[in-house]
Amino acid sequence: MSRQPLISFSGVDACLSSLKTCKTYINTGMDVTTNVALDLVENHNDLEEITTMKEVMLEYAVMNRELSHYVQAVEDTVKQIKQEKSEVVPDLRHLVMERFRNLESKNCNADLQRNEKVVLFKDQIKQMKAQVGIQPDAEEGPALEQVDEDIAVTQSQRKFICPITQEEMKKPVRNKICGHTYEEEAILEHIRRRQQHKKKVNCPQVGCNNREVRKADLVFDEVLKRTIDIWSKGSQATQ
Repeated sequence: MSRQPLISFSGVDACLSSLKTCKTYINTGMDVTTNVALDLVENHNDLEEITTMKEVMLEYAVMNRELSHYVQAVEDTVKQIKQEKSEVVPDLRHLVMERFRNLESKNCNADLQRNEKVVLFKDQIKQMKAQVGIQPDAEEGPALEQVDEDIAVTQSQRKFICPITQEEMKKPVRNKICGHTYEEEAILEHIRRRQQHKKKVNCPQVGCNNREVRKADLVFDEVLKRTIDIWSKGSQATQ
């Protein structure tokens, strides 16, 4: 009785792991680009250089999209082959490229503009420009009302206080859902404690209706950190 040949995907799995590692490198590159752009804004450098950073961010977004599509094409193809249990070893490369080209054919510029890190980049640049007194570009539109409000409150209070520790933040993280900011270590401990007692993780900001604070929704607030540093330096200089 003949045995059905087994198709090994160990090599494919190893390649997928490497590709996913490449995605982390792309994300790191986007973070570095954002920090460079914020440095340029903070130091009132040539605005053309900031535009160049925007273009770099979009190039990274293109690479990320292509890589994501290729990984999806490979995973979907392998899944299909496993389900069909074919006795004939298929042309994996041909099948993957066919799926990949199909995914790429649906691309549009709006995809890049919706990239999470591109959105965050634009928002942080707009906030930093407002902080240092630079008028936003026409395409950026007017400064966000919430940003203006946050800055006004910060300037009036002269402090940048975590709602949990009631101390000035050193590593602020912003909640993408409700927009509130906390000291990173404090909010992570808050989440851990609430989950440990199987309770809802409410936003600790007084009056906030967010009842599901998650670690995945927290992003480092580079602009606020820089604002705190600028204020601290200014306060020390006047003492």
